[in-house]
Amino acid sequence: MTLDTRRRRLVKEDLIYGPLVSRRLGRSLGVNLLGAGDKVCSFNCRYCQCGWTTQPIRPDIESVVELPSCTQVAEALKARLQGLHRERVLIDAITFSGNGEPTLHPELQAIVDAASGLRDSYAPNAKLAMLSNSSTIHRPEVRAALQGIDLKLMKLDAGTEKLARRINLPAPGWDFATMLQGLATLNGVILQTMFVWGRAANTAPSAIREWSDRVAEIRPRGVHIYTLDRVPADSGVRPVAREILGSIAEYAHKRTHVPIEVY
Repeated sequence: MTLDTRRRRLVKEDLIYGPLVSRRLGRSLGVNLLGAGDKVCSFNCRYCQCGWTTQPIRPDIESVVELPSCTQVAEALKARLQGLHRERVLIDAITFSGNGEPTLHPELQAIVDAASGLRDSYAPNAKLAMLSNSSTIHRPEVRAALQGIDLKLMKLDAGTEKLARRINLPAPGWDFATMLQGLATLNGVILQTMFVWGRAANTAPSAIREWSDRVAEIRPRGVHIYTLDRVPADSGVRPVAREILGSIAEYAHKRTHVPIEVY
């Protein structure tokens, strides 16, 4: 696995970015709900391409950080979709991601509803996708908003709370058991797992077995596993060889009978 070794924090400067070609989502138009220039996140993952989170946000309370309004997001998305429609550019997905954890936005439901209507008008074949670290999945308003999402890509990097804390460095208020219960009771979840070597490695046989057991309990629609392809926040973590990812996928599929894809 070859890393992009350019040292920079890959934070987004715009509300709408792309479309970009995604390994998992095809031609994806990104929606950054967290504003320009800095991270707003409930995790401080060692592998994050956006760098360290300056002040992690508690996942169990409504964010008090000033974020773009629903109106601002909807207007920016409409303008970009209209432009792509005029240019006859087709997209496969409209993806909520950006500079941190999108489900922290207090107007998430209204934004998802607006995006759904705009998608139907200008890109009816596109899926709505959400890339989430799963930290807010217990909140009723987040679960309600996720019902309007076609592709729910939810994070699970470890099978134990101890290892998850070492990898993800969550803000106070995060609870591993609560997150697992939320994942297991949400329909149509696709789990996403980043495997790394080095500091806080999650590739030991015991770690893979425990992670596989959590996958079996959650019973997701599928699992996407991958490794670093850009410089992480923590220089002590390294990418995992692709053949190792293949072995993990084969083992976990046999143990869980859940479709597992390597990206």
